[in-house]
This record gives sequence, C-alpha cells and structure tokens, in this order.
Amino acid sequence: MVEQSSEVPIPRPDAAAVTPSGVGCDMVTTERKLAETLAEVTGSDHVPAESHFFTDLGANSLLMAQFCARLRKNPDLPSPSMRDIYRHPTIRSLTAALVQAAAVDTAAPPAEPEPVAPPAPVTRAGRVRHVLCGTAQLLVFLVYSLVWGFVTARGYEWISAGSGFVGIYVRSLLFGSIGFTVLCVFPVLAKWLLVGRWKPGEFPVWGAAYLRFWLVKVLLHANPMVFFVGTPLYVLYLRVLGARIGKGVTILSRSVPVCTDLVTIGAGTVIRKDSFFLCYRAHAGRIQTGRVTLGRDVYVGEKTVLDIDTSLGDGAQLGHASALHSGQAVPDGEHWHGSPAEPTRVDYLRVAPARCGTARRVWFGALTLLQTLLLYLPLTLGGVYMLFTEIPAIGKRLDPQTAVLTRPELIPDAIAVSLALFCGFLVLGLVALYTLPRLLDLFLEPDRVYPLFGFHYSLHRAASRITNVRFFAWLFGDSSYIVHYLRGLGYDLSRVEQTGSNFGTEVQHETPFLVTVGSGTMVADGLSVVNADYSSTSFRVSRVSIGPRNFLGNNIAYPVGGRTGENCLLATKVMIPLDGEVREGVGLLGSPSFEIPRSVDRDASFDYLREGDELRRHLTAKNRYNLRTMALMLCVRWLHVFALTLFGLVSVDLYGVVGHVVIALYLAMTLAFTTGYYIFVERCLTSFRGLTPQLCSIYHPVFWWHERVWKMPTQYLNVFNGTPFKALVWRLLGVRIGRRVFDDGCYITERTLAVLGDDCTLNAGSKIQCHSQEDGTFKSDHSTLGARCTLGVGAHVHYGVTMGDDAVLAADSFLMKGEEVPPNAHWGGNPAVDRPEAGRAGRPPRTTDAPAAATS
Repeated sequence: MVEQSSEVPIPRPDAAAVTPSGVGCDMVTTERKLAETLAEVTGSDHVPAESHFFTDLGANSLLMAQFCARLRKNPDLPSPSMRDIYRHPTIRSLTAALVQAAAVDTAAPPAEPEPVAPPAPVTRAGRVRHVLCGTAQLLVFLVYSLVWGFVTARGYEWISAGSGFVGIYVRSLLFGSIGFTVLCVFPVLAKWLLVGRWKPGEFPVWGAAYLRFWLVKVLLHANPMVFFVGTPLYVLYLRVLGARIGKGVTILSRSVPVCTDLVTIGAGTVIRKDSFFLCYRAHAGRIQTGRVTLGRDVYVGEKTVLDIDTSLGDGAQLGHASALHSGQAVPDGEHWHGSPAEPTRVDYLRVAPARCGTARRVWFGALTLLQTLLLYLPLTLGGVYMLFTEIPAIGKRLDPQTAVLTRPELIPDAIAVSLALFCGFLVLGLVALYTLPRLLDLFLEPDRVYPLFGFHYSLHRAASRITNVRFFAWLFGDSSYIVHYLRGLGYDLSRVEQTGSNFGTEVQHETPFLVTVGSGTMVADGLSVVNADYSSTSFRVSRVSIGPRNFLGNNIAYPVGGRTGENCLLATKVMIPLDGEVREGVGLLGSPSFEIPRSVDRDASFDYLREGDELRRHLTAKNRYNLRTMALMLCVRWLHVFALTLFGLVSVDLYGVVGHVVIALYLAMTLAFTTGYYIFVERCLTSFRGLTPQLCSIYHPVFWWHERVWKMPTQYLNVFNGTPFKALVWRLLGVRIGRRVFDDGCYITERTLAVLGDDCTLNAGSKIQCHSQEDGTFKSDHSTLGARCTLGVGAHVHYGVTMGDDAVLAADSFLMKGEEVPPNAHWGGNPAVDRPEAGRAGRPPRTTDAPAAATS
C-alpha cells in the first residue's frame, strides 16, 4: 500500500528510509536477490516481483521484520526499514526505491568527513561498588523508616492527648502542618547540600555521585508537592529547587524533573500530562545530565519525551506522542511532531486563551494550600485517630490495661478489621465513582472555554482524579464486565459487541462523560483519551469519538479531533493524526503515522470464533473464567490487606513493650512482605514454570490464563527503581537477567519471556512487552537484550525482538516485533530504524565545571 497519510511529509517519491550498504549491482540483480531472500524467509520456491507482500503472499509484519534482518546481514544488499516495506509492498517497487536511493546517495558530492567519535564504552561497575551502593540505599531506607515510625508514634501520642473534637482538630492541624512543611523543605535542603546546582555532565551508576543523585531523586518523588501538579504551587516549588520558570507556566505532567537547575521554561508555556522532561538519562552505565530549554508560549503535548540537550523556541509546539532526541532543537514558531520530531503544519494548541493573570494564580495557590493545611490534613489525621479509638480491635490494644489480655484475639480481630476496610472500600468506592463525578459534571459545559485556576478547573480536576482510580479498571479490565463499569462512569459505548476483551486494565481520560467508542471496537492497555484541551491560561472539555470496528494497541493517546473513522487498526504507540482525510479501513503505525494493511491472514485465522454459536459458546466460557480470576484477585488483595492489618495490630500490641522501634520497623516490614507475597503468588499462578511463545485466539484458555497473570499487582516495583534490588526482584519473578543491570523504571509484561544481559541500562518509562493482541489474535514470544544494551526514556520493545550486545534504543522509540538490532547499533524512532548518525554524533560538548555530584 502506498503511503497516503498527510501526517508523513514525503518530499519526493524516492525518499526511502533506507541505509544503503555497498549497493553496486543493477536493479535486476538486486531484485533477484531480494526475491530469493524473501523466498527463503517465507519458505516459498519463488516470489513473483509484482506480488503484494501482505495481500498476495500472506506475509505479516513479523515475517517482514525477519526479511529486513536477513538483508542487513548481507553487505551487498540494501537495508530497508519496516516503513519502506509498507510504502513499497512488492519486490519490484521496493527494489526500485532502494536502488534509486542508493544512486542518489552515490551521485551526491562527497561531504567533508565529520569527526567520528567512537561509541561510548559501557561503564562496568565492579561487584564491590555495586554491593556497597545497594547496601547504602538499604540503610537510607531503614533510617527513613525509623524516622517515619518515630515521628508517627510521637505524633499520635500528642494528638491523643487532646481533649474533645476541637482539641484533636487543633493538634492534628499543627502536627499535619509541621509534617507537611518538613516533607516539602527537606528535599530542597538535601538537594542544595548534596548536589548544589546541577550542571551538564555525567557520572557512573552505583558510585558515590550516583548515590547522592538517587537520594535527591527519591526525596523529590516522595514529596507531597507532587499532589499539587497542575497548580501554581508546583511551579513555585520547582523554582525553589533551581528551575528557571517564567510567569504564567502551567505544568500538568507528574513526571518530576530531577536536575531542576537544567530546566528553563519561558512564560506562558504549557506542558501536558504524561510528559518526560527529566533533564537526565541513563546511558551505557552512566547518568548523563543535560539541559531542557523551552521558550515563551511553548506547547508540549501528551505522552511526549524531551531528552537531554533539547530545546523549543518561542511559540514552538511539540505534538502528542512525540519526542525530541538529544541535540534536537525546534526553531521559534515552528510546529513539530513525531519520534524523533519533524516539522508539521498541525496546530496542537486548539483552545482560545482566557483571562488568567498573576492574581488568579496566587489566589488559587493560596486557597489550595489552605484547604490542604486546614481541612484535608487535620481531618485525615484526626479521623485516623478517632477511627483507631472507635475500633475495639485497635482501641483496646492502645489501652495499657487491656493490651496484654487481647493477644489471642489478634487473628480474628485482623480478619474483622481487614474485611471491613476492604469491603468498605469496594462498596463506598463504587458509590462515589458513580455519583460524585456526575454531580461535578453538571457545572461543566462541553466545548466552552474556561479559565484555569478557578471554580470550574477545580471541579474538572476533582472529577478526573476520582474517575481515574486504577483499582476498578484493574479489577474489571480484560473481561466483559469492563463494559458495564465504563458505562457506569459515563462512557458512551454505542451498541456493544461483546468480545470479552473490549478494554484492557489501563484506560484513562480527562472526563468520562465525553467519550464515545463505536460498536465492535477493542482497546488494549494504555489508552489515554485526551478529551480536554489546555493552554497556559484556559481549558475546554470536548467529546472524543473512536469509530466502530477499530482495534487500538498499547500506549495510545487519542486526542480531540482524531482523524480516524471506521474499521482502523491503530498500532502500539501510534500518533493519532489530526489533519488530512479521515482514515477508514486501514491500519496506522508510527509517529508520525503512516498507513499499513488493516489486517493480515495470520490475524484473521481465528475470525470464525468471533461470530455465531462459536462466539457465544467461547464467550460464555471466558466470562466464567474471568469471574473466577476477579474473585481470585480480590482474595489475593484482601489477604494482603489482612496481613498488613495483622502486622499493624501486632505492632500496636507490642508498642507498650518495645516502644517506637516496632512502629518504625512497620514500614520496612510491610515492603518486604508485600514484595515477597506478590512474587510468591505470581510464581504460583505460573506453577513456577516459564511461559511459552503463543499464537492463539483470545478465546483460548491459554490467553485467559495470561490475562490472569497480567492482573498481578506490580506497584511495589517502583520502590526499587534505581537500586540493585530491582534486578533481584525481576530475577525472582522469572526474568533471566544478568549482573549489574541498572533499571530506573522499566516494566516487563511477561517476565519469563524476557532475557537481559549483563550491565544493561533501562531508563524510566521504558517497557519490554513480550506479547501483542490484534483483534481476536494473541501472540507472544521471547525478547532478548544482549549485554550492555541501553533502552532510552519511554522506549518500547515488542515481542520476538533481539538486541545485540552494546546496542542502543533511543528515547520514545518503538522497536517492532521480530526486529533484530545488530551489536553496537544505535536505533531510534517510531518504528525504530538504524540511526548510525545518532551513535556517531555522540553528545554535544559539555562544560567541565560540573559539581561533585555530577563528575565524581
């Protein structure tokens, strides 16, 4: 299929994303060798030159990725990318494009040779340094737990000494305000004392400089100011940490920049949620810090990544699902999108400004802070105290006269308390979800522009937070019951064609009342419905409509005005087009997106199971299995709550004997138990065996079992990010992982199908997904990363992938299924292709006056 998407500017017909490699033969010879190679891959005797790869030969993207990998191993043949395969889907058209591109490259006058820097060697940390760093991190956590436990116990004692409601409220107010202030101020002091002012530089992981970096990062992430993202208070806090931020800036992303001194944001800029601008990255065993510079009135869309040493000029825009790779700079007033970003004419700032001056921001920030200090904190702390005193199982243990006599009742009391808390959360949570947001929505009109930081903005934020609670989507997702849950929230799902997997377990939105999903559409995990537009001064909620009979892959941001219609395949990490004709009956892949076949023969082989009696029979069986899975997961969660409640009662019971130490150990004990508990349960679900590659229907019991394993809670993994313990936890979960792997926030979906070599570097937001679901077909396979590989921030690795030793995948890149990355290669983009110039260019020149934390 010839590329037709207006999202992909093609300046001339021969603009192929190829890497010519010694192409000296003529077209006939090249065509014959390409046909012979494809015949070997497909197992055919002969491949006609005019046969369409997908419609005539029945090939699929996995097979064609293997074809491209086979060509890359032959130095006498050109190396096409998957984008070339889709643009030129016959041997003849592909040969013509490749030979023409090679001829143009050969005819071009030789350029001045650029200085070629050798690939950065991976810094290998010794075993001693690795162990010492992990030990120091563990000691930091234990000290933090001790301080937390001591302060909590003394605070409880002081609050309990109050008399009456007023006395308890005043003491809760004072204790909460002091605690809140300390938690906010301490990370600032730690940053300035341990680091000083961040400067561009680099240092190895697991060393002393890294330990200081990690401590500052952890304190920032545990900071209560994170809850004020989207308010002027958060911007003010970043300024205190050293960021240079102008007036009228709005930041909606919860991704906290660590090296704040390297952040420069001009006045009137808006940064949407799920954006990364960390000002650091991990690369080849080292932490590299660099500047992120945004001019005045800049717009940064959702699900974007700003790598180090990037900039946007005044009035520039970066679209949704896009990235600036290291060294990229967007000129003043230009609009870019894609990964890596390229110029476009699309205007992503789609809401008119409103009156929102400094006085309004100050008023909103002050009111938000006062609400927190005078209302939320006192009611929470005082409420917890009153709850403890009113629950007999806890109150009698806090009374020295009865504590010793009640120890035989620990287990019955723990069961009663944990059941009351767990069931109360389920019932009251659903009631709140289905009532409060509807009341708040009465005050918001679709398509009306409201100023930020006012009454309507507060209502919108509250409704969005309530309806995006992940627990219930996790519980009902990957089953028929997610449809009823989303309808209850407010989704318009038209006439539902039940598949048993209409939505995954991860779906979010700005407002659930303006989402329309057509009949027969299926959605995998990670959908973000972007049905609110923002500027630095205003916002507007609008309806997002996803057409019927679509399939949406993983990690997609679907904005207002998306130009897709009926019967589309939207691939993983695709950028939804906002201009051009409405795409129908096609697939879209990449960022910027381009057209691919809607389906292939392999994905249609199970279509007979999706209609008639076969569908009804298999759907009934799947529903029963999913009900058992939901019941099992609720039991797993409740047992966890029961164990934590039991630990809490034991701690309270021993409080009078041991003192503050037992309360201080509670936090460390609960983390250790939670980790071990969920590891054990997950390994039991897999019978302590590894998963095997699959190609089956979603109505096969093997797929239902995979869905059950996916529901295992993994939030506890985030605590171990950036420590040697993360690799240990992955190993216990079944990942075949090498030594000294640095994991700053990677997620692996199928643990036992992933293989990671020694000294790999995995950045925040990266993902190794060893499966794919397209319509009614489920596929999974191993994914292998060789020794010393690097995954950039937000990079996504699909199934069946092999990365050679020392290979690099750039930030926000999507490495498609079946790809083989050669050793020492530098790949990037969505979909990822070989980018040798990125590896040769290295980093821009760096100053040498970095502080100790960035150079030692």
